[in-house]
Amino acid sequence: MSTLKLHTLETAPEEGKDLLQKSQNAYGYIPNLHAVLAGAPGLLNAYQNLHELFVNSSFNNDELTVVWQTINVAHECHYCVPAHTAIAHSMKVDNEIIEALRNSTKLPSEKLQVLHETTLSVVRNRGYISKEEVEVFYAAGYEERQLLEIILGLSQKVISNYVNHIAATPIDPSFQKFAWKKENEIA
Repeated sequence: MSTLKLHTLETAPEEGKDLLQKSQNAYGYIPNLHAVLAGAPGLLNAYQNLHELFVNSSFNNDELTVVWQTINVAHECHYCVPAHTAIAHSMKVDNEIIEALRNSTKLPSEKLQVLHETTLSVVRNRGYISKEEVEVFYAAGYEERQLLEIILGLSQKVISNYVNHIAATPIDPSFQKFAWKKENEIA
């Protein structure tokens, strides 16, 4: 049971109604995360904007998924791991990538593995990553822009992951088949 209110178009604060309508239009329903975020319309607005900015970053669908799921798994988010599993499937991300991220196993390409390890280091070390880690990231074919865009993705995920922890946000029916529980430590 959620510990915070799941808002509807009728119950949301006035400033949040248009934002919830935007979610309804985009997804065909209001995801429970958005229903919770609507309790603070500025937070829902920030989340929606960060999502759009990150989706339009320089990362491709595989890389977006690596950043999102690395953070979701590191934060042990019961809601976002299944949600982003469904999203990854809809984005045509290879199942081997999806399962490696969910199960904390090695990714199928060295470049994606480096992106995963760099993202994980940013999360675990609160941005204090070593010069050597940055050099490995650049040697894998990434640039400064992508290093900064990891922080953009992290900004979005901090909002969703932390709110889901506080709210115990119920998993939407469309994500339930991808339910997830942390089994082992991230590689």
